[in-house]
Amino acid sequence: MKKTVKTIGLFGKYQDVSIVPHIVRLGEFLRARGLSVLLDENTGGMLERPFAPSRPLAAIGREIDLAIVIGGDGTMLNVARALADSRVPLIGVNLGRLGFLTDIAADNMPEAIGKILDGDFHTEQRLLLAAEIMRKGRIVHTARAFNDVIVNKGELARLIEFETYINGEFVNSTRGDGVIVSSPTGSTAYALSAGGPILHPALPAIVLVPICPHTLSNRPIVVSSDSVIEIVMTGLAANHANVAFDGQSTFALDDNDRIYVRRLDTPVELIHPSGRSHYDVLRTKLHWGEKF
Repeated sequence: MKKTVKTIGLFGKYQDVSIVPHIVRLGEFLRARGLSVLLDENTGGMLERPFAPSRPLAAIGREIDLAIVIGGDGTMLNVARALADSRVPLIGVNLGRLGFLTDIAADNMPEAIGKILDGDFHTEQRLLLAAEIMRKGRIVHTARAFNDVIVNKGELARLIEFETYINGEFVNSTRGDGVIVSSPTGSTAYALSAGGPILHPALPAIVLVPICPHTLSNRPIVVSSDSVIEIVMTGLAANHANVAFDGQSTFALDDNDRIYVRRLDTPVELIHPSGRSHYDVLRTKLHWGEKF
C-alpha cells in the first residue's frame, strides 16, 4: 500500500447472509479506528440496517484505498477482476473451503487486519489474464480471468478439436475435452486437478494444461507471461464448445473462432499478514506430509 488508507471497501460473498455478522463486526472495528467505510451494493443489500453507503462494484474502486473481501476464493476472484483498473490492494478473509487467496481466518479477523493497518504486512503482485474471442475477423467478446481461461466441450460427451499457437507460432493440434490457460494463481485450481504443475504465484508465466487429451503425449507446457496464446477452434460443426473465465462466466464458441489470451498490463496487489508463506499454504491446503 503506497498511500495512506482513509476509505476501505467491504465485499461479502454474493447472496450469502452468513457473512452479515462478519461484515457488521468488521465495519464497527474499522470505524472505531477513524476510517471511512463503503459497501459493495450487493453486500449492503443483505444488511437490514446498512451502516455505510453502498456503491456498485463497477464504480466503488474509484473511491476506496483498500478492499477487504469476506468469503471464499471465488468472491476474491470476482472482486479482483472488477478492481484491477483501480489498482486497489485486496485483503481476503476466508469463509470458504480452501482459501488459497483469502488467508485470514474469520475468528482472527480484527486482530489480523489491525496489524495490517498498523503496517505489519507484506504484499505481492499477481498477474491477471485478458481474453478476446475473434469471430470472422471481429472481436465478439472480451473478459478477464484471475485463475484461468478454459476452453471445454459442451454438454455432449464428444471430443473437440482445436489448434494452439504461441506468439503466432504453431504448437499443436489437439483432440480432447479442452484446454486450460492458467495464471500462476490458477495453477492450484482446475489446472492442478487436470495434472498441471504448481507455479509459484510470483512467477511471470502462463501454463497450458490439456484436459483429457486423446494423445497421451500431449502434456502441460509453461511459457513466458509475455506470450500471446491463440486457440483456434476446428471441427465444431457438429459439436459444441465454450470458453469459461474463472469458472464464473462463459461464452459459446463457433467453428473457426479464435481465442486470444495474454497477460493484463495491470496486476492485482494482494496484502497478507506478515509471516505468511506460500509453502505453508500449500502444505496446509493440500495436506502435504500428513500420514493417512
